[in-house]
Amino acid sequence: MQFYIFDVDGTLLDTRNMYLEPLRSVLDKHGYNVSDSLLNSLFGITTEDALEILKVKEKDIIKKEWFEGVLNYSKSVNIFSGIQELLSTLQSKNKKLAVATSKVKEEFQRDFTPFNLNQYFDQFVFANEVKKGKPAPDMILKGIEKLGADPKQTIYVGDTIYDLEASHSAGVHFGLAGWGGFSSKLRDKLNVGDFWLASPPDLLKQ
Repeated sequence: MQFYIFDVDGTLLDTRNMYLEPLRSVLDKHGYNVSDSLLNSLFGITTEDALEILKVKEKDIIKKEWFEGVLNYSKSVNIFSGIQELLSTLQSKNKKLAVATSKVKEEFQRDFTPFNLNQYFDQFVFANEVKKGKPAPDMILKGIEKLGADPKQTIYVGDTIYDLEASHSAGVHFGLAGWGGFSSKLRDKLNVGDFWLASPPDLLKQ
């Protein structure tokens, strides 16, 4: 592979609790009884898509309170073990790297930039740059465009069913990030040309 496009939440950064715990708290406050499976399924998609799936009536209020709650969990975010070493190694091998994330730019700058990982990436794609979020392929296609990449030499690395479906729709290889601990049940959905990555260094073998 020559071109690597990465998801952020659940792939580069462990942000699951930061997003889902305050969301559950806000939903409970407003009387929405949401199952664990539904709540977990919202991880990795845009805020607007998540609220649409939940069919909440007080969308603006819940969005505001959710974002306020997220700030209280920001210190719980960490880089997954081995990620910085992986990115540094890929850069040293002259690979081209991009981020394609469901975060808007402001969220990205708040959550990702403080970890000093931007230096490893050549391009960035944010949710507000495309018409449709994942599982539509728009983010990955925009990443390919920005990198000037050959899809046959491109892999998208993510951790959710939305990442997998977006990769297949975009016609690129997919790497399922297993280090977050929530993606093992997706292994049976991998196609020919997809890869199960138990830990970040496994990406270097592809």
